[in-house]
Amino acid sequence: QVNLVESGGGLVQPGGALRLSCMGSGFIFSHYAMRWYRQAPGKEREWVAGITALNEVIKYADSVKGRFTISRDNGKGTVYLQMNSLEPEDTAVYYCNAYLRGDISFWGKGTLVTVSS
Repeated sequence: QVNLVESGGGLVQPGGALRLSCMGSGFIFSHYAMRWYRQAPGKEREWVAGITALNEVIKYADSVKGRFTISRDNGKGTVYLQMNSLEPEDTAVYYCNAYLRGDISFWGKGTLVTVSS
């Protein structure tokens, strides 16, 4: 059974940092590109960052470039999102996604990040 479990969300003050983790199981983690998405209240889900299966390519949305860092540990079946200099606009539910091709993609249930003073 495929499973993706995000963790590490919480409440943080503006300017603070959080590290999200997403552990995958039930599939060959090292074969999949991994992505982070987020969905703010009342908004559509948006792509945040992505990393290819063997770390060849890493990309970020312009809104998080220079503040967020995506990384992965294939041995642990885990992808991370280090989030620094957090802003209230970063408040959202963060989801991880494992992507092989168009018809093979898995989602986690999300972890809530709230940036507020």
